[in-house]
Amino acid sequence: MGDIEFSGVGGALMAAQGLDSLFPIADLSVMGLAEVLPRLPLLLRRLSETAAHVRAVQPTTLITIDAPGFSFRLAKRLKGEGFPLIHYVAPQVWAWRPGRARHLAGRIDHLLALLPFEPEFFSDYNLPCDFVGHPVIEGVAETPGDGATFRRARGIAPDAPVLALLPGSRVGEASRLLPVFAQVAGLLHAQRPGLEIILPTVEQVWATVTDAVRPWSVPTHIVRNGGERADAFAAADAALAASGTVSLELALRRIPAVIAYRTNPITAALVRRMLTIPRVALPNILASRQVIPEFLQENCKPEPIAAALAQLLDDPAQRAAQQSELAHIAEMLGRGGVAPSLRAADAVLKVVG
Repeated sequence: MGDIEFSGVGGALMAAQGLDSLFPIADLSVMGLAEVLPRLPLLLRRLSETAAHVRAVQPTTLITIDAPGFSFRLAKRLKGEGFPLIHYVAPQVWAWRPGRARHLAGRIDHLLALLPFEPEFFSDYNLPCDFVGHPVIEGVAETPGDGATFRRARGIAPDAPVLALLPGSRVGEASRLLPVFAQVAGLLHAQRPGLEIILPTVEQVWATVTDAVRPWSVPTHIVRNGGERADAFAAADAALAASGTVSLELALRRIPAVIAYRTNPITAALVRRMLTIPRVALPNILASRQVIPEFLQENCKPEPIAAALAQLLDDPAQRAAQQSELAHIAEMLGRGGVAPSLRAADAVLKVVG
């Protein structure tokens, strides 16, 4: 096919591969109706800038990645411009308002799906879709982690109970969840004085996490360096995490976990009216049952969350039972097969010929 050139919008990892982003990807990092409204003028401006750039470049194909609110509006503007529109990460319309898939089929030419049941769902709407596997598989496979090394480096005893806290990668969700997570940590530490907390975080919420954790009395180790992330996970006996992709990373690493989430009440009310599935954690959706306990919205309270985590920390049988379920979920995601990135690349090349 010859040399391939890339142009468009991307984050730090794409920049490391040579992409000169049109604007900071952080401009698009917002979710929830109440959160989007104040930034709507900026989002609309970025949408127009991107569409104009694509028309000027006239690419062989346009690949949009996630960010459905932005990506599908962009696709609508560019449909019929003479190049195929491929969207990577099939939207979870099967979870709410499945009929939206029909509108999507009118905007997108091909979907790349992360979950194994999605191609069959979209086939009902005549929308070509390939299951390529979840990219988190590659990150876990490349970085298995060394928990003993992490514990030694942080002065954590080999037999000390360690709980990982993962409050999310957006400032808004981390700010809402950290007060609850702090109370959970306090309750567990009161009964287990040797308990230590590890808190892997990302750059955009590092300052928020650091400020929130400063008054905590529980020994807490913030992991800012991405290179330590795998070792930190490997050191954990259990985890408390926000709902999201991190639940799949925990599943692939077979770390027993509890999911908690709380969003803006207005956003929550709107989502509940559209939701068509009984669970929100991706491992539970894949398993069609509750493998990982979920505590959402008004149920996101310290006492029941702490009780669920206490079982995982104290009962080897409970821990082993969840780990066995998580191993099966890892297989469903495509672990052990062709790397998802290669499958995705092959799918794109087949579309463009």
